[in-house]
Amino acid sequence: MKKRPIIIDTDPGIDDAVAIGIALFSEELDVKLITTVAGNVDLEKVTSNTLKLLKFWNKSIPVAKGASCPLIEKPVYATNVHGESGMDGYNFEKGDSSNLLKTHAIEAMYKTIMESDEPITLVPIAPLTNIALLLKVYPEVKSNIKEIVIMGGSATRGNKGVMSEFNVAVDPEAAKIVFSSGLNIVMAGLDVGWKALIYPEDSKLIKTFGTTGEMIYSLFQHYRGGGLKNGLKMYDSCAIAYLLKPEMYTIVDTYVDVELNGEFTKGTTLVDLKGYLKQPNNVRVCMDIDQEIFKDWILKALKKCI
Repeated sequence: MKKRPIIIDTDPGIDDAVAIGIALFSEELDVKLITTVAGNVDLEKVTSNTLKLLKFWNKSIPVAKGASCPLIEKPVYATNVHGESGMDGYNFEKGDSSNLLKTHAIEAMYKTIMESDEPITLVPIAPLTNIALLLKVYPEVKSNIKEIVIMGGSATRGNKGVMSEFNVAVDPEAAKIVFSSGLNIVMAGLDVGWKALIYPEDSKLIKTFGTTGEMIYSLFQHYRGGGLKNGLKMYDSCAIAYLLKPEMYTIVDTYVDVELNGEFTKGTTLVDLKGYLKQPNNVRVCMDIDQEIFKDWILKALKKCI
């Protein structure tokens, strides 16, 4: 079976670690490059965390550091959710710096995309700063991008603002550039992530999945993305789930824009389900997820991360 080539743009992050692991061990995905961007914690920490994960899983994937701050806004981090390091809860070995490229993320993405024999899928599970920079500096990459599958945005309420989701809200200008790029875009947003849950009994089962299970279980004890009792939200895995099992989603083709000027709504994704804005559809929006299919899928996927 021919694997689908992807680039993961990430800011680990506990739920990022789960998504990265699933992608690395998938028989259907070929992770060509991992790029890092400031988001859950600062750029140095998210890059260090990425290298630690690769060392943990004994994987050699090129990693490139990207933007250390949003295009315009000041950095905002989510240490209240992921801890000071971004992956509190497990004592990782130091990462292998030989995986770290000397080039900037957008240069590494440009090279990977343009040299690929088949179109690349971009999977940003972090603020969209790197992707926006790539599309502005090297618009020619669009010819060899299959689609962009985003974990970000929301069709309903927010977690950064009343209506805005963290990944979009911390760099809304970047998000607007990406959503208006004309590329094939899929949005697996905050509101489907609310239903992609891991409960205490699932966490205990995951703990039995060898060293990976023990590591994930340890991280989960420190992850404040909902709390184990009420179910931990596996936001970033939703993007990988779309790539591997899209039938778990209810999907709508619609127009999406990003609010940049609202006093209370900056960073909101305007998902125009009723066609009020009279614009052509530009995004496939995941509106709902089958929770039982997701749970079965993520448990089976994590069991393969050995």
